[in-house]
Amino acid sequence: MDFLRPASWEEALAAKAEHPTAVPIAGGTDVMVEINFDHRRPEYLLDLNRIGDLSEWEVGEKTVRLGASVPYTQIMENLRAELPGLALASHTVASPQIRNRGGVGGNLGTASPAGDAHPALLAAGCEVEAESVRGRRLIPIDEFYLGVKRNALEPDELIRAVHLPKADGPQQFSKVGTRNAMVIAVCAFGIALHPETRTVRTGIGSAAPTPVRAREAEDFLAAALEEGGFWESGAPIPPSVAKQFAQLASGACNPIDDVRGSAKYRRHAVGIMARRTLGWTWESFRGNERSAQCA
Repeated sequence: MDFLRPASWEEALAAKAEHPTAVPIAGGTDVMVEINFDHRRPEYLLDLNRIGDLSEWEVGEKTVRLGASVPYTQIMENLRAELPGLALASHTVASPQIRNRGGVGGNLGTASPAGDAHPALLAAGCEVEAESVRGRRLIPIDEFYLGVKRNALEPDELIRAVHLPKADGPQQFSKVGTRNAMVIAVCAFGIALHPETRTVRTGIGSAAPTPVRAREAEDFLAAALEEGGFWESGAPIPPSVAKQFAQLASGACNPIDDVRGSAKYRRHAVGIMARRTLGWTWESFRGNERSAQCA
């Protein structure tokens, strides 16, 4: 196994173009596990740790440009207001040591359906900034996941950053695991309310071959909120609406049975998480509306 260590982004792109099979490594929290267990033996490792741009973020007027290697700890500590769903998901990643090393770019590159960042990224509606010596492009997150541990990157492309809209409403994340820490998700659910567009987005992890959205559930809830005048009134959501949303979210799953949980359990748990996270986000929205009226 050869170790490539570029000193700049341009050198990294050139190395990836010359060695398309090279596996990028930054935090190494996914790659090193696969190598240590001999599940993967790449011909080349492409070390990106000398490229400082990947560990930086920029908060704009409407979006956050998050470098691929920004550690989860930094997201939790510095971007909680702008990216609340991703900050909550970051809290559930492994241990403090892993959160200090791992970043969103690694989750995206690995494209495991159990990656903790994916539900929050789907719910936020982000774009992945990919680049090669041929140029740069932005890949909508809805088009990024192609299959089990397969993504839309070309062989010569690297992930440079993720562009996320700044939250315009409450966001939540929930995860079920076999214990409280250092655990791969049995299933996970993320939700984001977008009051400016009066839309809802969701993300489901570890309950299908790829991370997925519960689109029917989103459309149902957005219609129910609009037709019932809930965005204006801030009234409590009826239990019947929450129940239907949960059932539709559960129906979006296509899980498997494995050592961490059965397909039946995963569908049930996703429905429970959908109902609970909807309750949490809506109560937060109502609280914000009341605060705005009193100001």
